[in-house]
Amino acid sequence: MSALFEPFKLKDVTLRNRIAIPPMCQYSATEGVINDWHHVHLASMARGGAGLLVVEATAVAPEGRITPGCTGIWNDEQAQAFVPVVKAIKAAGCVPGIQIAHAGRKASANRPWEGDDHIAASDSRGWDTIAPSAIAFGSNLPKVPRAMTLDDIARVRQNFVDAARRARDAGFEWIELHFAHGYLGQSFFSEHSNQRTDEYGGSFDNRSRFLLETLAAVREVWPENLPLTARFGVIEYDGRDEQTLAESIELARRFKAGGLDLLSVSVGFSTPDANIPWGPAFMGPVAERVRREADIPVTSAWGFGEPKLAEEAVKSGQLDLVSIGRAHLADPHWAYFAAKELGVEKSAWTLPAPYAHWLERYR
Repeated sequence: MSALFEPFKLKDVTLRNRIAIPPMCQYSATEGVINDWHHVHLASMARGGAGLLVVEATAVAPEGRITPGCTGIWNDEQAQAFVPVVKAIKAAGCVPGIQIAHAGRKASANRPWEGDDHIAASDSRGWDTIAPSAIAFGSNLPKVPRAMTLDDIARVRQNFVDAARRARDAGFEWIELHFAHGYLGQSFFSEHSNQRTDEYGGSFDNRSRFLLETLAAVREVWPENLPLTARFGVIEYDGRDEQTLAESIELARRFKAGGLDLLSVSVGFSTPDANIPWGPAFMGPVAERVRREADIPVTSAWGFGEPKLAEEAVKSGQLDLVSIGRAHLADPHWAYFAAKELGVEKSAWTLPAPYAHWLERYR
C-alpha cells in the first residue's frame, strides 16, 4: 500500500490522497477578477488526480496584491467569479482551497516576466505599500513602505475576515492564511522587517500578535467543520536558524491552540541575503520537526516532485500532505503517473471516471 495514496481526513473534509497542489500565482487577473485563463489552468490541475488544489495567493485588499495582475477577493464581484471554478474543481473529485494574502512591502511589483521589481514611482499602475515598519525589502524591491498605524492593523485584520467569509460563500472547503514569504504576516513576525516599539513589535509575543489575532478573527467566520490552515515561513536561513525555528515551533503550538488545523511549512524569505540550501525535498526534516514538536499536521513544498521522494516524506512521517507545484504544471496528471511508478493497483482510478475508464479498459 502506498502511503501517498492513502486518504487524508481533516475535519469534515476527506482528500482522496496525500497530494496537494499548492498556490501558484498566475499574475493574470484584471482588477483582481479571474478570467478564462484561470478557469483553464485550475480545471486542468484539478482533473489530474490530486486530492487538494489551493488557489493562488488572493489579495484581501487592493494594496495587498503582489502585482496588478494578482487575484483578489476584497469584493463580491471577485468572489462570484470563483464560483464556477470551485464547481469545476469539485467536479474533478478534488477539494477546492484558496490562499488569502496581503503582500505588505513586497506589493506593487511588476509581473515576473516584466521585471519582478517594484513598479516605478512614475508609473500609474503602482501604489503605496504598507508594512509593520518603514523598512524596504531591498534588492529588486527597494520601495520603502509606510509603517502601519493601529487603525491599519485593525483594517487589514478585518480584510482577512471579509475575504474568508467571501471564500466560504463561494464554496471553498479549505482556506490557507498566507503568513509566509516575506509578505505581511511574515513581516510582523520577522525581526528583519519589524522594528516596532508598540504591542506589535519587539518581543516574541508582540511579533506574533498580528498573526494570532488574524487567525482568531478568521476562525470566527470560517466554518468549524472545514480546515483552517496557514502557510508560514518557519526558518530564514540567515544564520539565526535555530532561534527562528524554535520561535516558529512555539508559534505553531499557539496557532493550533487558536484553531489552526494544519500548517504549510515554508521559508520566511524576509531578506534577500538568505542562504537557502535548495535541493530535493530539503524542507522535509524541518517540516518533520515542526510536526513532531508542535503536534500539528503539516505539508510542505519545494522539491518533492519525484514520486519516490513524495512517498517517503509521507511514509517516514515528515509530512501529512505533500505539496507538488511545478511538477503539476509540467504534467497535470502527475498523480496518475506517480501511482504507476509506485505500483498502485489500478493506478488509472486516481483519475476522474471518464478518463479512468479509457485508461483501464484499453491499456
